[in-house]
Amino acid sequence: AGGHGANYLGPEHQGVQLEIDPKRPLPYAGPGADVFTEEQRAGFSLMDRLNRLTALEHPEDAALAARIKSYELAFRMQMTVPEVVAFTEESEGIRRLYGLDQPVTKSFGQQCLAARRLVERGVRFIQIFHGGNGGAGEWDAHGDLRNNHTRLCAQVDLPIAGLLKDLKQRGLLDETLVVWGTEFGRTPGAQGSDGRDHHPYGFSVWLAGGGIRGGIAHGATDELGFHAVEDRHYITDLHATVLHQLGLEPRKLSIPGRTRIEIDYGEPIHGIIS
Repeated sequence: AGGHGANYLGPEHQGVQLEIDPKRPLPYAGPGADVFTEEQRAGFSLMDRLNRLTALEHPEDAALAARIKSYELAFRMQMTVPEVVAFTEESEGIRRLYGLDQPVTKSFGQQCLAARRLVERGVRFIQIFHGGNGGAGEWDAHGDLRNNHTRLCAQVDLPIAGLLKDLKQRGLLDETLVVWGTEFGRTPGAQGSDGRDHHPYGFSVWLAGGGIRGGIAHGATDELGFHAVEDRHYITDLHATVLHQLGLEPRKLSIPGRTRIEIDYGEPIHGIIS
């Protein structure tokens, strides 16, 4: 599903996908070998004048305003993103902390390290995605679950621990909310001989930092792991908890022409809040 749009927040808040590759952090990260600095500056100046004139003629055009902001964002990204994913200035100790010295953990470790560097530079929202393969996703283990999850957990455990430790030692964890989640779990019973099907009735999400109590497990399933039976919560409650920790009152948010179930039904999970 195309679930990565800005939706009611408006196109100016659309996310930007990055490839965390120090050699090629994003398409067209540089102006091109045949473009001189003076030529690029002249182009920016002309574009700025045209944008301002057009904005005066169409002051209520939200799509136009968003497009102008996207041009400005693209320029800022050209200037800053390559530096964010240039990990050469990080010490060997930090690189090992994230697993950059090991082939199994290097790829996801680079994502986690880039996330920390983005947090340091004031980026407000960062999503790290693991296990995508262009289809359902590698974690969708309808078969061979034991080997699948063993392999994938080995890729993420060390970098995740490194990210949390690094945020804490830099004094950033208290003001950074880290959420590790998915849209459903796996059935406690087998699918076929060695797989597990989708299971939305009892699964786990963990949170760290951002005013969340550490070292606790909240809620429990039945003895089979089939249904949540103790301190049951819904995804709407998770949404409300995140909004609460961001200083937003879910019940007071209003989006014209829309009903949001996390506003109407979700409640912050106070049992996990410091």
